[in-house]
Amino acid sequence: QLQASGGGLVQAGGSLRLSCAASKRTFSTYVMGWFRQVPGKEREFVAAMNWSGSSTVYTDSVKGRFTISRDIAKNTAALQMNSLKPEDTAVYLCAAGRQLTTTPEYDLWGQGTQVTVSS
Repeated sequence: QLQASGGGLVQAGGSLRLSCAASKRTFSTYVMGWFRQVPGKEREFVAAMNWSGSSTVYTDSVKGRFTISRDIAKNTAALQMNSLKPEDTAVYLCAAGRQLTTTPEYDLWGQGTQVTVSS
């Protein structure tokens, strides 16, 4: 029910925009979140937005660089990533849940999209 896309290879300082497509029922009432994961490490919270878009949360390391948004008409959520750093390299996953939280307690998960930032 969630499909993430938009990953790729980019040089440090560059930008990428990730997109997450959801079913209308999922999107209209759920919190949308983004997490990232690298091999051997726990899944890390990146950003989340409540169903109305009125509240957002970011992990400290991406504040000022990443922006989460959602388009209700298109049933999509996006993560605009600017000023990318090599340490942002990870598989990025979108998620949908009922509570705005930084822990991975979300009900639905997309398959992930790889983001690689070269130095």
